[in-house]
Amino acid sequence: MLYRKIAETIEKHLLSQSDKIMVIQGARQVGKSFIIREVGSKLFKNFIEVNFVRDNEGPRLFKDIRTVEDFYFQLSTSLGDKMGSREDTLIFLDEIQEYPQYLTMLKFFREDKKYTFIASGSLLGIALRNTVSIPVGSITVKNMYPLDFQEFLIANGFAVSAIDTIKERYNNQESLDEKTHNQIMDLFRKYLLVGGLPDAVNEFVQNRNLTRIREIQWDIRNMYVEDASKYEKASSKKLLIRKIYGMLPSFMENKKKRLVLKDIEGKKGARASSYSDEFEYLTTSGIALGINAISNPVFPLGESEKKNLTKLYMNDVGLLTGVLFHNNISAVMEDEKSINLGGVYETVVAQELTAHCDSVYYYDNRQKGEVDFIINDYQTLSTLPIEVKSGRDYSVHSALNKFVNNKDYGIKRGIVLSNKREVTQKEGILYLPIYYSMFIYSDKNEEDILI
Repeated sequence: MLYRKIAETIEKHLLSQSDKIMVIQGARQVGKSFIIREVGSKLFKNFIEVNFVRDNEGPRLFKDIRTVEDFYFQLSTSLGDKMGSREDTLIFLDEIQEYPQYLTMLKFFREDKKYTFIASGSLLGIALRNTVSIPVGSITVKNMYPLDFQEFLIANGFAVSAIDTIKERYNNQESLDEKTHNQIMDLFRKYLLVGGLPDAVNEFVQNRNLTRIREIQWDIRNMYVEDASKYEKASSKKLLIRKIYGMLPSFMENKKKRLVLKDIEGKKGARASSYSDEFEYLTTSGIALGINAISNPVFPLGESEKKNLTKLYMNDVGLLTGVLFHNNISAVMEDEKSINLGGVYETVVAQELTAHCDSVYYYDNRQKGEVDFIINDYQTLSTLPIEVKSGRDYSVHSALNKFVNNKDYGIKRGIVLSNKREVTQKEGILYLPIYYSMFIYSDKNEEDILI
């Protein structure tokens, strides 16, 4: 079984005194159902799973239910012997977005207090957008993503104690020895190929078969595209969503790694607002990561967010390298000089930061240049700019220099992530190996922020 950090969060919630219902949201095939099933079955004598997608494709027993009483009655016709008490019965509502009325009913399940509930949704953001009565105050929503690099290391035999030792080096701003560095870089490059989707990771761990991994990734990409047809009524929007999603790898080849709006439909002067619904679908469904620009990079971030300037990343770096390189591994594993891996490295860092941070932005200014990522640093009440470098020119970053030296921003330090092993510091810039991105957090409750 793959280790997932979110299992601890789910278990802690289910064992707590909170009466709020936890809802795990994320893209399809990131492992939501599996991990809830594992934790729920361990903690509760009676574990009841209702998959609304399967129900809708089959008997539709729960499709037209609108009351708590009718739901309990329908459930009891087949699983009455497992319906015990709140203390020993967990009811898992899987793919809740398929029947949006159940999002509203969560409030009444909570008030009823008859059983313990948990839910998951693959397109929850879309469903909530179309739900008349959102159960505010009754639910706690947790995002789930593909395996991050730390989880990938554990899947490949790294002991948690070994990762804790590496994390201590990170906290102390120390380099790893060359042997350990090479070992982790080898797995990091393989992570770029495999990504973090559980089926792909399992195939890698068990068989190391890249051809099969690519088949798995291709099937998941097709599934993501097909989902657009289910949840967008307008056929024109379906086509645009598919087109934009298909263009994401090409965006990573651009110098600014940003959407070129005129390329979507060939319209000059195209505005981001014209595609706001399509961008919202891609990000709220979890199949793309949206990083918005910030015009005033001072703490706290978000007050000057510019939603009309968005970078879109694929939600899994393995999907990206599958499109770019297919079964050829040399570009990634051998650092081919003729291949620019900037978009690949930026995507994997976008994944790590999105999974670990409360908010992630980037900065772009015609006069001052662009900084790849900016996150909040709650320990120093400032912001932390981060640059990602895939080549040997890791020390060239004029925009970051201007950024850090601008006294109006109040920045304590900037970070550059690259393949370089040594941890060094110069003129307010901290140089770290790329794999240390797995320890960069900006959560308000996280104690291990590096500043």
